Amino acid sequence: MKDVASQIRQGNRLALSCLLTWIENENPEGRAALDELFALTGRAFIIGITGPSGSGKSTLVNRLAIQLTGSPQTPQSVAVLAIDPSSPFSGGAILGDRVRMRDLMEHPEIFVRSAATRGALGGLARAASEMVLALEAGGFDFVLVETVGAGQSEVDIACLAHTTLVVEAPGLGDDIQAAKAGILEIADILVVNKADKNGADTAARSLAAMLEIGADAAGLNREEQVTWKVPVLKTSALNDEGIDELVAAIRQHRTYLETSGEWQRRSQIRLDDLFERLLREKLFAEWKRNIQNRKYEQILGEIHTRKISPYQALKQFRA
Repeated sequence: MKDVASQIRQGNRLALSCLLTWIENENPEGRAALDELFALTGRAFIIGITGPSGSGKSTLVNRLAIQLTGSPQTPQSVAVLAIDPSSPFSGGAILGDRVRMRDLMEHPEIFVRSAATRGALGGLARAASEMVLALEAGGFDFVLVETVGAGQSEVDIACLAHTTLVVEAPGLGDDIQAAKAGILEIADILVVNKADKNGADTAARSLAAMLEIGADAAGLNREEQVTWKVPVLKTSALNDEGIDELVAAIRQHRTYLETSGEWQRRSQIRLDDLFERLLREKLFAEWKRNIQNRKYEQILGEIHTRKISPYQALKQFRA
């Protein structure tokens, strides 16, 4: 374990892959290594990319990752964490690294990893936050997190990323998709991908109008100072169009985050969420060890048969 941590400090990507596997498989060595590496985290710029299936997220992430590496003279490193659906049999990612982003695999400044959702809500893998920590410890300048689909719990990405991109595309029922679960509320940048298709301009105008309606509903007006105005950008990742403008908007948002104090606030929220999850896991595990197993199983059985509700069951246990 200590050897893996030291190798990661030296930039060994094989060791990093090993750590990510430990984390995903809930191997205790993973958290032990993260403990050693934690001081190296907190420097990477974390970008979340979410949106409905068919919006071209993977192709967009591909283009974006390459663009963010910069010039050969001043290269920057990029890690891509692609959250894939789970195989119902193995629990592993179905699509996998090589199928999703073959173009990135041989780039010297880009590291790609897939993770399975394993039933996690919001399209985020259960261990995603810890995997991001590992990638930060790996010394990457950017960490891109692409999530599965867009659903009611997709807002989870906003607690993980510094900047959240919501990707839509013409013909996917943009109004309905974007309105789900306040998806527009988590967007720092809205992207209409596949802009070479008919309906892209209409989709962009519709999303911009929805943003205005949302601002009005929140009680904002044009005379009030708006700290960050969410841009609606059009891209065609397949044709490599609009990527420069998207990267520029991402950099502008980073400047806003750093100058407004939002960077620190969002980073703290992410760590708060991680610690609270770890604490819940630990407290429940300890509580379950101390409780009489028969009583616990008996109460579960009564809940299953609807004899008591989960809320009534809670009253039978002391905190």
